[in-house]
Amino acid sequence: MSIETQHNQVFRALASPHRRALLDALRDQPLTTGNLCAQFPELDRCTVMQHLKVLEQAELIIAERRGRERWNHLNPLPIHAIHERWIGPHAERAVGMLAKLKHALERDRQLSPAETTRSA
Repeated sequence: MSIETQHNQVFRALASPHRRALLDALRDQPLTTGNLCAQFPELDRCTVMQHLKVLEQAELIIAERRGRERWNHLNPLPIHAIHERWIGPHAERAVGMLAKLKHALERDRQLSPAETTRSA
């Protein structure tokens, strides 16, 4: 699977607020599918399973069978890859622009008292 295809699957998976909520629930610890269903009573078990399938296809979660239970683990690597590709470069540029603005404002603030003294 190409990186572009994988990124598209991740974005598609993250487009759903229910799937993002499922990922948030898995942030601190792996949970069984039953535990996830209990945390989302507004969704029936079949719907939760469909959302988990999309998350698994996007490699955002890793499912592990332990006896009769299915444990769902968050896989942060695809999110990190998205961050590196899409967010990091834009954030660096924004931080650079903010640093320039900060320096310009500080320079203007230093010039302002001198100009006030001269005009008095």
